[in-house]
Amino acid sequence: MTEPMAAVIKPLERLVVIGLGLIGGSFAKGMREAGLFREVVGVDLDAESCRLAVELGVVDRCESDLAAACVGASVIQLAVPILAMEKLLVSLGRLPLGETVLTDVGSAKGNILRAARRELAQQLPRFVPGHPIAGSEQSGVEAAKGNLFRRHKVILTPHETCEPAAVELVDQLWRALGADVEHMQVEHHDEVLAATSHLPHLLAFGLVDSLAKRSENLEIFRYAAGGFRDFTRIAGSDPLMWHDIFLANREAVLHILDDFRDDLDALRNAVDTQDGHHLLGVFTRARVAREHFSKILARRAYVDAMHNTDLIYLAMPGGKVSGRIRVPGDKSISHRSIMLGSLAEGTTEVEGFLEGEDALATLQAFRDMGVVIEGPHHGRVTIHGVGLHGLQPPPGPLYLGNSGTSMRLLSGLLAAQPFDTTLTGDASLSKRPMNRVAKPLREMGAVIETGPEGRPPLQIKGGQRLTGMDYEMPMASAQVKSCLLLAGLYAAGQTSVTEPAPTRDHTERMLQGFGYPVTVDGNVATVESGHKLSACHIEVPADISSAAFFLVAASIAEGSELVLEHVGINPTRTGVIDILKLMGADIALENQREVGGEPVADLRVRSAKLKGIDIPEDLVPLAIDEFPVLFVAAACAEGRTVLRGAEELRVKESDRIQVMADGLQALGVKAEPTPDGIIIDGGPMGGGEVISHGDHRIAMSFSVASLRASAPIRIHDCANVATSFPNFLGLAAQVGIRVAEEGK
Repeated sequence: MTEPMAAVIKPLERLVVIGLGLIGGSFAKGMREAGLFREVVGVDLDAESCRLAVELGVVDRCESDLAAACVGASVIQLAVPILAMEKLLVSLGRLPLGETVLTDVGSAKGNILRAARRELAQQLPRFVPGHPIAGSEQSGVEAAKGNLFRRHKVILTPHETCEPAAVELVDQLWRALGADVEHMQVEHHDEVLAATSHLPHLLAFGLVDSLAKRSENLEIFRYAAGGFRDFTRIAGSDPLMWHDIFLANREAVLHILDDFRDDLDALRNAVDTQDGHHLLGVFTRARVAREHFSKILARRAYVDAMHNTDLIYLAMPGGKVSGRIRVPGDKSISHRSIMLGSLAEGTTEVEGFLEGEDALATLQAFRDMGVVIEGPHHGRVTIHGVGLHGLQPPPGPLYLGNSGTSMRLLSGLLAAQPFDTTLTGDASLSKRPMNRVAKPLREMGAVIETGPEGRPPLQIKGGQRLTGMDYEMPMASAQVKSCLLLAGLYAAGQTSVTEPAPTRDHTERMLQGFGYPVTVDGNVATVESGHKLSACHIEVPADISSAAFFLVAASIAEGSELVLEHVGINPTRTGVIDILKLMGADIALENQREVGGEPVADLRVRSAKLKGIDIPEDLVPLAIDEFPVLFVAAACAEGRTVLRGAEELRVKESDRIQVMADGLQALGVKAEPTPDGIIIDGGPMGGGEVISHGDHRIAMSFSVASLRASAPIRIHDCANVATSFPNFLGLAAQVGIRVAEEGK
């Protein structure tokens, strides 16, 4: 565990809090309880607030004279109403404050910073604007709580002349109270708050006032349902405070209000003209956007909380595997069904869609570009396609979470659109290499800017005329191939992609399923522009990458027999089966059939004595995602297993070669990483501590390893499993793998 922030800040001399309401009082009380200042002094015009602040232990003492209170202050926090801030800054600007650091808690930063620039000439470098996003139904100093800011966001908006030491001090003080601190530019802060807080309050006040002043609408209040009460609840907020906020953040509020008025006019027109398609688009986008981002935020909060406390899987040794299960739908096919269904003409029905965070990010991106998509509901999605040229400019950057597939494939589609787009992702995706798609797209005529070292965000300039080309990929990658083929749908002439080794061909198969001609000649795939996509029905098979954990589990645990139902066995994805069979695994394909252009089968796997092999390099691209669990199979095999040509594994969610080697060594297995692979000598496996580095495939692989371990395996940093394979623990328990969250 990291040391508490309060323990690493040296006690400062004096904190002065000006304005002893809920926010200022809670900050003062939290600082006093943490012992971060030798003295906490309050200043407030209301004598009763000062008396209560001392009586309740919020401050050590109060001063009525501002100058006297600020003598010797290390930090001064300004917690007065926004429109009172300018007068306070004038008074502070006349005081000899020396090295004192100032900060504030106002919710509109531009207005405050402009006043500070006028009035705090000497002190400006040590003024750090801030805004805690926290509150309570109660107000006043009597409601002050030292833990009010725990797990709440605090946004600091340091200006260009801020001293770094001052910013760091204010940051640490908020973190000492358990706040989640972020830094943001002043203008961006005011725009974000105008949209997320100020506009909803303005609309609530306006709606309630509009209904209340018409006597015939009194019955609306009498018979109002919960939705009306929930929406208008915020109209009960402090009118004077919101009066100040709207005047202080006038420009940002007007900008977002004008955008909303345009949308409201379009909505009115749709009702007037009985445009049901427009209405359905608004309603589905709104409902699912709220659900999608709520899930992402909830998962992120869960993951963050689990990372802070280190979510540990405890995998108990031994056992066998049996039963029949169906793992979740194929992620690669789910992504592509949304993309091509959106660009098709007509309505596409998808069944078996994977409702995981990555595929939902793709779905939301197309909703943001004007595509009406119903669902998902129990894996069923209905996509009202807009045609190849029907996408609309998104309202802002497209956030793709942790999905590298979404970002790389979308870059190809968006390179030829008439509008600009920006593709962003979470911290993990922002570290992934994107030059592998940006470089060839630029050769086709695209204008794409990346972040440092070719990493996200990607900024794609619209209105470019692409030209087809023949591209020989330096490294086998289905994502790069698919990106260029999708760009080829819009490029003049032909676009051919030659791959050095076979990779998954879901894009080629699905394009053909939508009626778009694709030529595949050996290792060369070719498309040309000028055709269209026609809506179809898609049934998504179970994901072989998810099935791989259970294929290995049943192979290594003595006495096991397991059936995995309806698994996609696309020949460009079956490398894991081929490698396991070369090692001696007993895997049978039953009930083989074709569904929506993709071959599927039930996989029956029985335990077998595995032997080490030199993994053929031509199989490496066909099993690139499954190698972590294949390393577990190698550790349980007799003899040596050697992998070469898999340098791609070093730039996944983690460096999977090094992380797996470290984990196997911790369990007593001889594993030697090489620049492009690993050498594993099979043998007895003990228990121990394994670090997954937040990589879901690492965590699940070592869960499977427990079947052959002689002692428990504690797997650290497992929170991301819940976002990628939500029911993994449930399915594992169902078939006999004894792994669970520690403490449950």
